[in-house]
Amino acid sequence: MAFAGGAIIGALGGLIGLGGAEFRLPLLIGRFNFAALEAVILNKAMSLVVVATALPLRAGTVPFAVIAENWLIAANLLAGSLLGAWCGAGWATRLKSETLYKVIAVLLVVIAAVLVLGHDARAGQPVLTGPSQLIAGVIAGFVIGVVASLLGVAGGELLIPTLVLLFGADIKLAGSLSLAVSLPTMLVGFTRYSRDQSFSVIRRNKAFLLVMAAGSIVGTFIGGLLLSIVPSVFLLPTLAVILLISALKVWRHQ
Repeated sequence: MAFAGGAIIGALGGLIGLGGAEFRLPLLIGRFNFAALEAVILNKAMSLVVVATALPLRAGTVPFAVIAENWLIAANLLAGSLLGAWCGAGWATRLKSETLYKVIAVLLVVIAAVLVLGHDARAGQPVLTGPSQLIAGVIAGFVIGVVASLLGVAGGELLIPTLVLLFGADIKLAGSLSLAVSLPTMLVGFTRYSRDQSFSVIRRNKAFLLVMAAGSIVGTFIGGLLLSIVPSVFLLPTLAVILLISALKVWRHQ
């Protein structure tokens, strides 16, 4: 069930070019009955595996040399996202479980809106330049880092539109830069979570974590293959509806 669930969620993520962690979290809470914080920590661990796998696999399309040429953009976002990840993880460990459920539900609604409104962003001239772009990049990075830690996601659903709109990055480059920013950001959040007693959920569920992560990776590839078959005009609204339904269930979860 863990592998099949991971594969289905990975396929959903692959269809939109993400790891599927935003869909995996409601599954961990609703179907597998993990507590909110434990589900976030497991989701974070699986997201790390998926992102660490995806980054080298994309090197054939976007070489590491191209990513290195744009290190200033990554550094700009990381200046905010690393702090945001640490703060977000700290807040999550201090929130009551019922409060965290509601925070997760609200953030899932936000991501649903971003999927519909921001995923079709096209590369072009950046909306800001100079110092204002630098400041906006740090602020955006901080917000993304907080959201990524609170949900246990990589943050690509927010990073990619930010890279395209704020920095004018090409969508393929934005995808790889997103992974390059996500990896250290998630490691910081993961390190902060390791100081909480709920982190023991990883030791207790090692096999589950690895099997579901493997399913997520397989599903991501399947989703990528299905991308040319499923019309995008139906895809994003459908996935947004799934997130909204998931948000409602998480909000009501006991």
